[in-house]
Amino acid sequence: MNDNRRKRGLCLLALSAFVAIGTQAQNPIISTAFTPDPAPFALGDTLYLFTDHDEDDAQYFAMRDWQLYSTCDMLNWTYRGTPLTLAAFAWARQDDNAWASQAVECDGKWYWYVAAEDTARHLHGIGVAVADRPEGPYTDPIGRPLVPGDWGFIDPSVFIDDDGQAYLFWGNNGLWYAPLGADMTSLAGPITRVQTEDSTAFGPLVMKYDYQLGRPTLKTNFEEAPWVYRRGDTYYMEYAAGGVPEHWAYATADSPHGPWHYAGRIMDEAPGSFTIHGGTVEFAGRYFLFYHTGEGINGSGFRRSTCVEEYSPTAGAIPHVPFTREGVRTGIRPLNPFVRVEAETMAAGYGLKTDRTADSPHYLRRIHNGSWLRLRDVDFSEGAASVTARVLPMAGGIIDMLVDGKSIARIEVPSGRNEWTDMEAAVGDVQGVHDLTILFRGGDDELMAFDWWQLTPKP
Repeated sequence: MNDNRRKRGLCLLALSAFVAIGTQAQNPIISTAFTPDPAPFALGDTLYLFTDHDEDDAQYFAMRDWQLYSTCDMLNWTYRGTPLTLAAFAWARQDDNAWASQAVECDGKWYWYVAAEDTARHLHGIGVAVADRPEGPYTDPIGRPLVPGDWGFIDPSVFIDDDGQAYLFWGNNGLWYAPLGADMTSLAGPITRVQTEDSTAFGPLVMKYDYQLGRPTLKTNFEEAPWVYRRGDTYYMEYAAGGVPEHWAYATADSPHGPWHYAGRIMDEAPGSFTIHGGTVEFAGRYFLFYHTGEGINGSGFRRSTCVEEYSPTAGAIPHVPFTREGVRTGIRPLNPFVRVEAETMAAGYGLKTDRTADSPHYLRRIHNGSWLRLRDVDFSEGAASVTARVLPMAGGIIDMLVDGKSIARIEVPSGRNEWTDMEAAVGDVQGVHDLTILFRGGDDELMAFDWWQLTPKP
């Protein structure tokens, strides 16, 4: 087979993957990394998504750092870096134990609560890191676990009540909570274990192994991953339920101190994963439920990916939410391509990776022939005259921008300059709101790195 036929074959293979994933499919929402245990936080017109990170070759829980993404439209997601790693916690074992986390903003500071193994007790405990921005840099202000390691001390969820009092919940095979101090980095009261053996609290009793007792015992179907919030006068706790494999359920209360009352199942067992972890967030007056599955490319129960569904609560109840490939069907607002668009912003992608750095500019890497990304609801307005893209040429190739399957711009990237370069190309006639596919073409080697792109409007 000659080179031209081989290149065409690889592009056809990539486009076949595009068709297989689906032109409107959103789930999983992140395609450049495995992103379990999503923890959303909405602030103003931006929704931040804090995630854990399964390694690409994980055969068990291989998790070394935590990542950050954001969106303003609920369709396209921007990688904001890897702001936090185990190296930030001197008290934590420095291997694969960067487990579930949640971050919140309070009085202009960001607090990221994580589960990591405590080297003093050799069990997972809860730590906290603080930053002035969601992207970091984050530091450990207390130099020790906020909650020292113990059996089941994982999956922190932080909740700030309307009166300003914050609470920290956590637990696996048991549920604990404590009030946080005004500094958000200390406990302001005793640790309380919630009575999970009451069958009215978290659902019907099931047989589970109790690590503290060293034997199986009857417990409610609360398993792990509490996610706590308030809506009106009602407190909600979503959680992973039923043992393994887990489903997603919830309970309600009139106070953060309980008593909690089982309210039902929200989601069934996650496809391709024996765990499920996430939670609901209200954003732009709409309700979104985040969770993870093992359905990403090369995914599994140890290589999990974030997904999202939209739902409408009814009379304070959370309905049963089915898994879909479409995810969020309508966005909050269109994407503006006439301001700088980060290359790592996408609704879906294939064959692409991001850098793995913290507070620095981010970019796409590992771009090969047939790699592509898709953006949804791009507003071309009255049309564009040209497009500029900042790239780091390697083997070189073509950036082909497609709307409705037709090329509207082709940026030719030369080989071997080894420095970031701005490349330009004319844009064909396209107006209004469309989905945009960016397809990379070239030879067998890595073509380039890609930093950002931007359209110039017609005069």
